[in-house]
Amino acid sequence: MQITVVGQGYVGLPLAITAAESGVVVFGLDSDKGLINDLSKGISPLSDISSEVIGKNLDSKNYKPTTDISVIAESEIILICVPTPITVERTPDLSFLIKAISSVAKNLRKGSLIIIESTIEPGTCQNLLLPILLKESGLGADDFDLAYSPERIDPANLSWTIKNTPKLLAGLSSNAVERSYKFYNQFVDSITICSSVEIAETAKLLENSFRLINISFINEISHFCEKLGIDITEVIKAAATKPYGFMPFYPSIGVGGHCIPVDPLYLSNKAREVGAPTRFIDLADQINQEMPGYFVGKAEEKLSGLKNKSILVVGVAYKPNVADVRETPAAALISGLRNKGALVSWHDDLVKEWNGEKSVDLKPGFDLAIIAAPHAYLDLKKLGNTLVLDSRG
Repeated sequence: MQITVVGQGYVGLPLAITAAESGVVVFGLDSDKGLINDLSKGISPLSDISSEVIGKNLDSKNYKPTTDISVIAESEIILICVPTPITVERTPDLSFLIKAISSVAKNLRKGSLIIIESTIEPGTCQNLLLPILLKESGLGADDFDLAYSPERIDPANLSWTIKNTPKLLAGLSSNAVERSYKFYNQFVDSITICSSVEIAETAKLLENSFRLINISFINEISHFCEKLGIDITEVIKAAATKPYGFMPFYPSIGVGGHCIPVDPLYLSNKAREVGAPTRFIDLADQINQEMPGYFVGKAEEKLSGLKNKSILVVGVAYKPNVADVRETPAAALISGLRNKGALVSWHDDLVKEWNGEKSVDLKPGFDLAIIAAPHAYLDLKKLGNTLVLDSRG
């Protein structure tokens, strides 16, 4: 079997390598020439996948990184793993997906199976992607199969991988489901088949809307606990001793990454479209957006003003132990501090360089250090007597 995985980022690369290790021949397709050049040399862009693992799959000839779109015509299955971010207006941005689908369609062969892994609104497969495939390919609806199986990738999570994370699957036909199941079953332990594509599309959005709402809620509770002078971390640990009906979430400067701050907005956008507003999601998003500003206020309070104060933001990735800065709330935190006149530097040995700036050393001499993403490697003793504001409670 030969397949193509379109997009070799945080979702597509792990999927491509996992499939290749199961014995499938995988074309890793991406338009980023620099990325493909590195992958062809066995250089991994992700901390979750070692260069050694990529090298082994290159040597076995089961993994073939490429920018050549013509490999689509050589593939039995094409998996779409491109970003579906949000616009500056905080609405769904499907431009990458539409471009990828159009390119795939123009090179599609009869009998192919297309599986979408990118996060999308309910109805997108049926109402947007299928018409594009039909128009651009010139094929009929019975000439190819279309399925949806939303990605479930958690960077830096060593416990849950592609293999042991349960996978959702749905298709526009029984044949699409059968073929997709047979493919994924080669390297995924548990697959749940949904009765419609719309259910799978919505389930993906529900997963991360649940997380956004609960994280935003716990951030509000952390403010409450601070006013009472009690430790929010101890409160959460105490509540988490209940063996049913409770799941622990923890405070932060806000959520980031490719899922939690993005997926709920796809759901709320669709909800407005059909006249069923999601007030919980909208409020949770508002609270999340306000969190960096809250910590700017805390910093201002601790230092009796921020003008010309030297502040170190520790960890600019969106969560601990990753180098991923997509949608990181550290960006709004740093911007807010600088708008108040603070002299802001940041330290993150995983990220190293970001927004034209470089990570500085962890050392004393700052007026305040704000812990945004507490990576495991951090030795906060290096800050000496620097005043510390811990966003994690």
